Amino acid sequence: MAIRNIVKDGDPILKKKCRPVEKFDKKLADLLDDMAQTMHKANGVGLAAPQVGILRRLAVVDVGEGVIELVNPKIIAYSGEQDGLEGCLSFPGQWGYTRRPEYVKVKAQNRKGEEFTVEGRELLARAFCHELDHLDGIVFKDVADRLLTPQEVEELEKS
Repeated sequence: MAIRNIVKDGDPILKKKCRPVEKFDKKLADLLDDMAQTMHKANGVGLAAPQVGILRRLAVVDVGEGVIELVNPKIIAYSGEQDGLEGCLSFPGQWGYTRRPEYVKVKAQNRKGEEFTVEGRELLARAFCHELDHLDGIVFKDVADRLLTPQEVEELEKS
């Protein structure tokens, strides 16, 4: 396993749509392992492949209940609303208020290509939406109702 470099704000790869994963092999498994390790090292709760420079439809999420690997994920159901503060490993020091579904159901494949569904509420639902947006070239700043000012970020970081 290896820590990958996280693509930062301004890199055009963050605005591109990803292609589906077609090969389920050791290279994919290694990439998923690297992404999980990179996410944990950066203290994130999610990481999508474009954030490590790869235009494939895969992401990892961990809100404290273990890593969920999502290959070729698609939201198949959602309900409710939640408003909250959101940031991104590709946009360090930037935060915004976003509205996301309170509940999300995702259909995906695992590292072996087997299909499964997973449900999330609150933070997990938010993380699923955030990471799947990355796969379509959408970043949290595109969907934020309001971005925090530098002064607000400074106050947030003090608390």
